[in-house]
Amino acid sequence: MTLQEFASLVIQFVVAMIATICFSISFQVPRRHYLACGETGAVGWLVYIVCTAAGLSAPVATLVAALPLTACSRLFAIRHKAPITLFLLCGIFPLVPGAGIYYTAYYFLQNAQSLCLDKGVETLKIAVALALGIALVCSLPLPKQISLRQYNGPKQSR
Repeated sequence: MTLQEFASLVIQFVVAMIATICFSISFQVPRRHYLACGETGAVGWLVYIVCTAAGLSAPVATLVAALPLTACSRLFAIRHKAPITLFLLCGIFPLVPGAGIYYTAYYFLQNAQSLCLDKGVETLKIAVALALGIALVCSLPLPKQISLRQYNGPKQSR
């Protein structure tokens, strides 16, 4: 890996982090979770970029990127004593196939059926890969060291 490639990865990591934090702000996430949400999105995007650079297709790269992204979301949910969805919804922001949805609709309106079908199928594959990656990691049991009390936060006295 050259210095220029490494610098590109660092820049993309930072930009993905900033974009995810901006989405967190618009999603009205509490301020104390901004950095964790940003790191989650940036990790997912970095893995996606590395996978596509290695020659994997976009759906496979999305599946692979969703695994550490969801693991980070679970880790931050436990550490911050917050719901996993807080970090997961913001973290998947860079991987959501928004451009694919746009171009599918565009080609549909332009009456280009073959392009619409191609882009629509690719977008659906990416969305399913994202959902499958999240489901795989969320189906793993939590380690025994993490009790239910730690995960849900301290019990409140009455």
